[in-house]
Amino acid sequence: MSIRVLLADDQALLRSAFRVLVDSEPDMEVVGEASDGAEAVRLAKEREVDVVLMDIRMPGTDGLAATRLISADPTLTDVRVVILTTFEVDDYVVQSLRAGASGFLGKGSEPDELLSAIRVAAGGDALLSPAATKGLIARFLAQSDPDDIRDPARAQRLDALTVREREVLVQVAGGHSNDEIAERLEVSPLTVKTHVNRAMAKLGARDRAQLVVIAYESGLVRPRAD
Repeated sequence: MSIRVLLADDQALLRSAFRVLVDSEPDMEVVGEASDGAEAVRLAKEREVDVVLMDIRMPGTDGLAATRLISADPTLTDVRVVILTTFEVDDYVVQSLRAGASGFLGKGSEPDELLSAIRVAAGGDALLSPAATKGLIARFLAQSDPDDIRDPARAQRLDALTVREREVLVQVAGGHSNDEIAERLEVSPLTVKTHVNRAMAKLGARDRAQLVVIAYESGLVRPRAD
């Protein structure tokens, strides 16, 4: 089955370029285009969308607000949002992940990276370029006092995790893949995947991207500026 993609960007030229790229792939198709966030939310409901490529800066309802609406809608739990942004704005990256985005991608990325991002998000694995994600979040959070970042409510929810699930969560926040975590903890990749899924369920995270944010905001992982 094809991955059903929705393009949300206020620039028609960019949408056209993305459509040509996506529609050229045998395993995906563009099922709609939106020029603002409100239209993106409406089309996500109407078109049975799998992945939304969401620009942040759009008139009216912007990409962050639209992502929050999609993430909060119980009828859209299977929809994944990939934010299109510039890496220069770390604040946007963190806000997009907090809003429920499955990952982010720079508009200057190579075509193969964009297509890979769509496939990764559709597969539910999310968190694009994990090492880069971790670095951006760490640099952003490091600008503030860790005690100001720490969310007591989320810290308390970590009590529901087993010792092994906490260990895996730390590794996820470190930007490591399941295979890398398996090697580090000397367990199978399938065991790691099970722990990750259980941690997401217990913490109410949609995907690995949100697990990274939770790990920092709960105080389980301390931000560093490097």
